[in-house]
Amino acid sequence: MVFLRGTPVGVEQIAVSRTPEGWSILSTGRVAPPVDLVARKIEIRYTADWKPISLTIDMTLRGQFQRIITTVEGTTATTEVTAGTETTRQTASIAPNSLLILPNSLYSPFEALAAQLRTAPSGTSFSTYLIPLGLMQVTVEDSTTEQIQTATRLIAAKRTHVKFIAGGVDDVNIWADENGRLLRLTVPAQGLDVARTDIASVSARQVAISRPNDEAVRILANGFSLAGTMSKPAGAAKGPLPAVVLAGDSGLTDRDELVAGIPILGQLADSLANAGFVVIRYDKRGVGQSGGRSEGVTLNDYADDQRAAIKFLTSRKDVDAKRIAVVGHGEGGLVSLMTAGAEKRVAAVALLATQGVTGSDLVLQQQQHALAKMNISDAEKQARVAMQKRINDAALSGKGLDQFTADVRRQVEDPTFQSLLAADPAKLMARARQPVLVVQGELDAQVAPSNADRLATLAQTRKPPLPAAVVKVPGVNHLLALAVTGEADEYEKLPAKQISPAVSSAVVDWLKKTLLVP
Repeated sequence: MVFLRGTPVGVEQIAVSRTPEGWSILSTGRVAPPVDLVARKIEIRYTADWKPISLTIDMTLRGQFQRIITTVEGTTATTEVTAGTETTRQTASIAPNSLLILPNSLYSPFEALAAQLRTAPSGTSFSTYLIPLGLMQVTVEDSTTEQIQTATRLIAAKRTHVKFIAGGVDDVNIWADENGRLLRLTVPAQGLDVARTDIASVSARQVAISRPNDEAVRILANGFSLAGTMSKPAGAAKGPLPAVVLAGDSGLTDRDELVAGIPILGQLADSLANAGFVVIRYDKRGVGQSGGRSEGVTLNDYADDQRAAIKFLTSRKDVDAKRIAVVGHGEGGLVSLMTAGAEKRVAAVALLATQGVTGSDLVLQQQQHALAKMNISDAEKQARVAMQKRINDAALSGKGLDQFTADVRRQVEDPTFQSLLAADPAKLMARARQPVLVVQGELDAQVAPSNADRLATLAQTRKPPLPAAVVKVPGVNHLLALAVTGEADEYEKLPAKQISPAVSSAVVDWLKKTLLVP
């Protein structure tokens, strides 16, 4: 599957096989306009040790027939290009082990490069012949290993960052599976993403973190099932054990809540399991391997899903049904408060980077934070705030929709947006009769630290008095990671892709004390 800026624009069917003379790569493909390309046949042949033999392509480009035939003898590559009725011929001197690559829009030739990258260390350089344009150098920058779970199996993938050098420099990322077959190719500067169908499927997910005794589970929800991971303490821990159900922040996140390379829930689950807890985390409905639909989902719907996970836990003999906690990050904190207010089987609640004001007020807080950094007039800022207030009011009341454009009305009428605006932590906290922990990063630019103060006040003033604690962590952003500015534009640049140990320790220590875990 070929994607450009997230939109599918083409497809290529590729087969890699061994032949008596070495390797054969065969493919056909199609790319939508404005490229408008139909490749009826692409064939690239290599020797057994990946020395080039020939390349043939028959295609139609914007309605005109083209044929490219390249043959390699020693260090000479001869290429004939037929476009319509005209044929041109050229020769080029290449290295004896050069890889044959085609210009953008046709990607089967990258199978040969993927095979070479399987064992290539950092600093390795490959000579390539970009047909029919000329020579190009490819240098390996670094490599990482990743696990990708598809609907049928777990793929151990190698991701390699390479630089293509030919006049300019392009950064390219190439993934290959255990056999060196091409899984994915991205060119960030071009917004290009080419992915094999099994990992391009909505049911595929990157396994950002796993433990040796992780158990894949299916949680029966309302008419569908949630796919999740149960993490347990290592060794033969004596049961039944206390348990924790995790809930992620806003957006279509999977069970690990992978944001900017940080598996927030995955790492938190690992710390909790190491501390003696059974931990459940799951793909949100309509995400990854979970069923259901994500359109129009409300916070109440997500709370129903969390309650389904609690019901699942209470059916297991290795879980102590009287010691189940819910822990939510961001929006997941509101979901956990909803669950706690409706579910007597919840024994404790931890809120991480969670808002303390209504959703409508939070949206305005976030807008004003963003406007403060913009170089626009005060009048323009005031106009934007006024518009946002009108949008919020219309979404909550259902009135005044005719004042907005069609695009704005779609947002206003969206049940998910309405649910977020209507969420009121004060009302939710009043219904929660469990001990509450509030953890807040002091550099959080999405949910200002003042929200933690209000949550703490709401928790501490419940009648009758109930246990409540608040922990503020210096230098930590909304992703619960150590940061410099805490702003969202810094997320991708953070060198340490992990949540702060201070956050994990705060949650673990409080839950152990609250649920009486030795």
